[in-house]
Amino acid sequence: MAMIRCKPILHHLPLENSMLPYYELRRSKLSIPIRSSRPAMALFSNNPIGFRTPNRTRVLAVVSDGLVETPSLADSEVIFSENFPLMRTRMVDGKVTVRLDGSEGEGSRRRLVVGCDLEGKWILHWGVTKELGSQWDQPPPQMRPPGSIAIKDYAIETPMKKSSSTEGHILNELQIDIDIDDGPSILAIHFLLKEEESGAWFQHMGGDFRVPLMGLKGDEKVNYLKGDQNKREDQQGFSIWQGAFDQISTLFLKVDGPKSKKKNTVFNTKSSMQQSRLNNGFYAEYSISKEERVQNTMTVTVRKSNEKDKNLVCFETDIPEDVIIHWGVCRDNSKKWEIPATPHPPATKIYRRKALQTSLQHKENGLGCWGSFLLDKDIAGLLFVLKLNEDVWVNNMGTDFYIPLISMSSLPSPTSRDFDLTLPHNLEKSKEQNVVHPFGNKFLELSTSQTEDAESNLLEECGNTESLPADHTAYPHEIINEIQNLVTDISSEKSKATKTKEAQGNILQEIEKLAAEAYSFFRNSTLMFKRSVPDAVSLKPSKQVPSGTGSGYEILCQGFNWESHKCGRWYSELSANANELSSLGFTIVWLPPPTESVSPEGYMPKDLYNLNSRYGSMEELKNLVRRYHGAGIKVLGDVVLNHRCAHFQNANGIWNIFGGRLNWDDRAVVVDDPHFQGRGNKSTGDNFHAAPNIDHSQEFVRKDLKEWLCWLRKEVGYDGWRLDFARGFWGGYVKDYLEATEPYFAVGEYWDSLSYAYGEMDHNQDAHRQRIIDWINATKGTAGAFDVTTKGILHTALGKCEYWRLSDAKGKPPGVVGWWPSRAVTFIENHDTGSTQGHWRFPAGKEMQGYAYILTHPGTPAVFYDHIFSHHQQEISRLISIRRRMKIHCRSVVKITKAERDVYAAEIDEKVIVKIGPGHYEPSNDRQQWVVAAEGKDYKVWEASFAKLASHVN
Repeated sequence: MAMIRCKPILHHLPLENSMLPYYELRRSKLSIPIRSSRPAMALFSNNPIGFRTPNRTRVLAVVSDGLVETPSLADSEVIFSENFPLMRTRMVDGKVTVRLDGSEGEGSRRRLVVGCDLEGKWILHWGVTKELGSQWDQPPPQMRPPGSIAIKDYAIETPMKKSSSTEGHILNELQIDIDIDDGPSILAIHFLLKEEESGAWFQHMGGDFRVPLMGLKGDEKVNYLKGDQNKREDQQGFSIWQGAFDQISTLFLKVDGPKSKKKNTVFNTKSSMQQSRLNNGFYAEYSISKEERVQNTMTVTVRKSNEKDKNLVCFETDIPEDVIIHWGVCRDNSKKWEIPATPHPPATKIYRRKALQTSLQHKENGLGCWGSFLLDKDIAGLLFVLKLNEDVWVNNMGTDFYIPLISMSSLPSPTSRDFDLTLPHNLEKSKEQNVVHPFGNKFLELSTSQTEDAESNLLEECGNTESLPADHTAYPHEIINEIQNLVTDISSEKSKATKTKEAQGNILQEIEKLAAEAYSFFRNSTLMFKRSVPDAVSLKPSKQVPSGTGSGYEILCQGFNWESHKCGRWYSELSANANELSSLGFTIVWLPPPTESVSPEGYMPKDLYNLNSRYGSMEELKNLVRRYHGAGIKVLGDVVLNHRCAHFQNANGIWNIFGGRLNWDDRAVVVDDPHFQGRGNKSTGDNFHAAPNIDHSQEFVRKDLKEWLCWLRKEVGYDGWRLDFARGFWGGYVKDYLEATEPYFAVGEYWDSLSYAYGEMDHNQDAHRQRIIDWINATKGTAGAFDVTTKGILHTALGKCEYWRLSDAKGKPPGVVGWWPSRAVTFIENHDTGSTQGHWRFPAGKEMQGYAYILTHPGTPAVFYDHIFSHHQQEISRLISIRRRMKIHCRSVVKITKAERDVYAAEIDEKVIVKIGPGHYEPSNDRQQWVVAAEGKDYKVWEASFAKLASHVN
C-alpha cells in the first residue's frame, strides 16, 4: 500500500507533439489518469485526494480580467465548434468514528463500534496483534462478526452495515464484541477502511488505525477493557494511534490489487481528531474525505470576427471553480507552442516565456465560467490546457486541446529547421553512412561500424529518450565531451590496434556510467553534477564497475520457494539439481537469505555473520556454491540490508540494540521510525515496520555492511546479490555497496503498486515503471530491478484477454523492459507471489504464455523454482533453448507487430517471432521464411529459417 506522493505537473512547452512532456512526467511522483467510457480528461494533481468543491455555490463578482465582452454573433460564421467532456473528481467530507461502549450483558463483554457517515459500501480490513513486535493475526472466531471473510492467514474483511443516527444521517457501522477474558491474549486491534465500489483504501496518518487493548504500567500489564486505565491520573484512557505493523496491510494492498480490481489509491484521515472519555468507554472521531466523479463540459467555438483579420474564440464551461486558460498558438502543422504577437488580452500573464495564462469569468448565476478573446487569422491553431489551481491541470486525454483555426491543407510543410529530434528515427537514417547524431542539441559522431552497438548500449542506457524535448538545450558539455572522447578512443584505428578487448570493455562500461548521468540530467532541470574530462589520448581503462547485467545473456532461476526452509536441509537438496539446471540453460541461480533470522524464511535477519539458517549450515551453503560453480552456474545471495532485528532492548524496552559481530547501538536505526526509537538520520526510503530500519547514511554502518558483503563474496563465493526491499533506502547507497563488492550480477526488489482507476488497470503505467527506473538510475546502473510493471500488465492482459495492453503509446513493451531493458529482470512469479504465499499469483493456466513472453523478449528473464520443477519444465526448456540458440539478450530489439484484444505478436532481433493469446497470427514470409520452433496453449514461437539452418550446420 504505497502512499501517494505527488509533485505538481506543469505544462512545459514547446513540444514536437502535444503530449504531456515525458521528462516532466518522470520528475513527478504520480499521475492520476481518469478513465471513462467516453473521451475523458486526464487530471494531474499533487493532492492525492484531488481538488475540493465547495459545499455551496460560489457566486463571484464578474471581472473582465482580459476578456472581451461577447459581441452579437447571430450572423457570424462558425469556423469550429466542439463540446469536450471533462471527467474530474471532487471531495465529499465525512467522519470516521470509533467507540468503545460500556459493558454488555453480564459485564463480561465490551463492544467496539467503528462507523463512517459517507455514502458507499464500506469494508473493514482488520486483524489483531498478540505481542509487541508481532505481525497481524486473525481475530479469534468468537470476535468475528457475521459475514467476515478470511484474508490469507493474517486478517479478515467484514462489511459494514447501514444504520440511522439520532440526527437522521445514514451511517455505516460495524460492531465487534470483545470478551474481557480475551484481553490478556490480544494486545491491539488494527484496521483499515476500504470502499468496495471504488477500491480506495483509507488509513490514519499513513498507517493502520490501532486500538490498544493492553498496555504496560512499568512492568505491570494494564487491561484497558477492564478499566485499568483509570489507575493512572496521566493515563488518557483508550486511544487510537498509527499501527506499528501496517506492513501487513501494505503487503495485502500491494500485491492483491490487480487481482481483485482494487484501485491502488490510499487516502489518509485528517490529523484533526476529537476524542472523549465516556463512562466505562471511549469515543474518537476523525475527519475523512472521499472522491466522487463529476462530469463537466467545455464548449469551444471559433467564429469570424467583424474586426478585420481576426477570429473570435469563445469558451464556456460548467466548472464552478476558478478556471485559467493556459494557451499558445501554432502557425503551421507542427503544433509547436508559440506566444502570439502583442497585444495580448488585458491582464494576461506570460508563463515562463512559453505560454499565456488568461482567466475565465464566472457566470452571474455561479454555474460555470465563460470568456472569449481575439486571434489573428493567420494563426493555424490554438493549443491550450486548463489550470484549476496551482497544482491541478486538465488536458485532453494526455494531450493538449487543439483548436484548428484555418484549413490545414493550406499550411506550408515544416522546414528543415523543424526536423524531428526523436533519436530512433535519426539513428535509423544513420545506418547508411557515417552520421552526426542529434543528442541534446549537441552532436555525437559515430561511425557505421559502431552504430548498432551504440544504439543498444549507449542510447538505451539513457532510459526512454524518445520524448526528450527539442528545446532542452542545457545539456552539460562535460558529459557529452567525455562520451565523445570515449567513443572516439575505442573506435579509432590506433585504439583497435593497441587496446585489448578487456580495456575496450572497460571503456564501454565507463560510457554506460556517463549515460546514466546523462539520463539523470534529462529528468532534472538543474545541473546536479560536474565532471572533469580526461584527455582522450591519455585515457586509461578504469577499474571495472559492475554493470548489473552480467554478460547480457543471463537466464536466472530462483532456487527456492516460500516453504523451502521447512525441510531443514534445502542446501543439500538444491545441490543435487545443479547439473540439471545447467543442462536446461540457466546461468544464474538465486539462493535464499543465508543469515540467522527471526522468521524462518530468512527475511528478518539478526546476526549477519551467523550463516547457520533453516536452509542448512554454513558448510552446506559453501558446498552448494562450489557445486553450482562446477556446473557453470553463478550464484546470487539474497541480502537483506534495509532492516535488522535487534538482540537487546534499550532502557525504554525497545528492541534496537544489536549484538553479534556487528554490535551496533540505536544510532544505526533511522530516527523517523517511530516504533524503534532510533538516533540516526531520517530514512531515505520507505520504512519496514516489523524491524528496525537501518540508517545507511551512517559511515560506520556502510563500512560494516561493505565488509560483510565482501566477506560473503570471499567466504561463501557468491557472484552477486538479490537486494531485498530496495524501496527502503536510497539507490546511491546500493551503488556504494556494489562498487565495493564488484558483483557479476545484481538485482533489486523495488516493489511498487501499479496505477488503477475505478477498479480498472490504467493502460499507461509510465509513472509506475518510472519509479523503478529512478531507483536503478540512483544506483548509476550498477544494479537491475525486477520488472514488476511487466508482471502486473501481463496479469491483466492475459487474465482478461486484453493483449492490447502489451504495447505502450509508442509501440514499445509497456514495462521497464521497454525503457531500460538491460536493467530489467523480468519474471512472472516468485516466492512471495507464488508458492503457498499466493499474494499475487499469475493467472492460472496462463503461465506458459507469460514465459513465452519473457523468454523471447529483452531483459534478463527469471524462472520460478516451482515452475521449472513441474509439468511446465519441457516447455520452459524449449523456450530457453530458443533464446540461447538465437542469441536473444538483455538489449535485443523488439518490434511489436500486433497488439489487439485477443492476440499479441512481436519480432525480436529479426530472428524470432512470438505470438501469445487465443487470437490468430501468422508471420509473413515475404522477406523471410519462418519456421515454428515452439508452441503450446495460446502461444507460438517462430525462428528465422536461415538462422535455424545455420544452427544445424554449427
